[in-house]
Amino acid sequence: MRLKNETDRASRPTRAARNVRGERLRRSVGASRWLALVILCTGFLMIVLDQTIVNVALPSIKNDLGFSQAGLAWVVNAYLIAFGGLLLLAGRLGDLLGRKRVFLIGLAMFTAASLLCGLSISQPMLVAARFVQGIGGAVSTAVILGMVVTMFPEPAERAKAIGIFSFVASAGASIGLLAGGLITQAVSWHWIFFVNLPIGVVIALLAVRLLESDRGIGLKSGADALGAVLVTAALMLGVYAIVESSTYGLASFHTLGLGAVAIALLVGFIVRQTTATTPLLPLRLFRGRNFSGANVIQALSAPAMFSFFFLGSLDLQRVLHYGPLAIGLAFLPVAVGMGALSIGVTARLIMRFGAYAVVLAGLALITIALGSAAAGPTITTYFPNLFVPMALLGIGGGLAFPSLAVLAMARTTPSDSGLASGLIQTTAQVGGALGLAVLATLSTTRTSALLGQGQAVTPALSGGFHLAWAVATGLAFVSLIFAATVLRSEPTERIDLPIEEEEIPA
Repeated sequence: MRLKNETDRASRPTRAARNVRGERLRRSVGASRWLALVILCTGFLMIVLDQTIVNVALPSIKNDLGFSQAGLAWVVNAYLIAFGGLLLLAGRLGDLLGRKRVFLIGLAMFTAASLLCGLSISQPMLVAARFVQGIGGAVSTAVILGMVVTMFPEPAERAKAIGIFSFVASAGASIGLLAGGLITQAVSWHWIFFVNLPIGVVIALLAVRLLESDRGIGLKSGADALGAVLVTAALMLGVYAIVESSTYGLASFHTLGLGAVAIALLVGFIVRQTTATTPLLPLRLFRGRNFSGANVIQALSAPAMFSFFFLGSLDLQRVLHYGPLAIGLAFLPVAVGMGALSIGVTARLIMRFGAYAVVLAGLALITIALGSAAAGPTITTYFPNLFVPMALLGIGGGLAFPSLAVLAMARTTPSDSGLASGLIQTTAQVGGALGLAVLATLSTTRTSALLGQGQAVTPALSGGFHLAWAVATGLAFVSLIFAATVLRSEPTERIDLPIEEEEIPA
């Protein structure tokens, strides 16, 4: 018996061996999580690129398919209506059905619709395909941030992962302008959609193999069908009213009437959530001060950023006479600034100073960047009058948006993370679309007034752009004040168990 016990003890792994095995396991799991993050961000980049890559190709699409100026807007609007209207519902479906499953469904829809867009030979076919593409983009995008938060529960790693995600979200717009110019000039507009096919297929294959499966909490845990109909109808009708305001006017009966109906539907949805047994959007989420505050800040800051990208592109095109490729290159300081900070630097700053302080610093830089652009000379030059604001905007965005996401998602439970992710992105998309419609209208009105006063076209255009940037500066400043007074710090410390005390699988 004694010999048997000694043999058993000798066959057991030593503590050092268990530690080595545990460390190998941790490294393997860690590497797979970061690889999964790359897959998610690549899929998200494909979707983000599509939102801006189309803008550069619009003149070619107009000439090829015979669109009118008003009809051409639907190539963009059809996508925006579906995308903005379904983000919230898609986020909740991820919690109910499993985020991996919903991500793959959305990715498949987006990729298939991209093929139909590229094959389009008529206006209705392209607009319909773009609508389906918007649905696929919303379904897959809504759950990505929730998956990232679930994969990286440790604060330092979560901050770094969200930084990478935020960089892809913001820098993708600049890359889309560059890619759109290259592809349209080198081949044809059809290929801005065809390039999604191999990317989508590869991402889907890798996602099936490498993303961790999750079962979801089940439809019975939150299948509020009436609430889903109300909120989806409200958001889609609201986005439709916003994007069509450029045609009918912000104060028109069409815009105000549809806006009123959308608000009524939204109020009905909120009332429904207070009485439903399994609400689609549990209102308890808004008890979190940081979560509610982050959504308000998104609604205020997104229009400021959107307007600079949109009107900045027009300024470069119509005032400085840049071509598509040159416009894409001009926005590189934004992408470089965000990239330099989002991949690692912002995460370390969050761990050192806290996400609250980093958010304030980022929003302050965004305010300074927009203010310097608005205060610049009417007949501007790229360097330094646009280059410096773009660089500051990239740095500010690289600091603010990852930190804001960290604060918003810090206390979100795994069962609600998909919904919270979808809601934050819905706030940014709908707020950005509404703000951009208002600022673009202000810019156009100002330009028309200056032309009526006898100014030349170029200074009149520039005057309109500068007015919009001044209003955007005000929005950014209000978001900074709101963040300073409403948001609160979140602890970043975590107590790690010694590895020998953890449960290490054999």
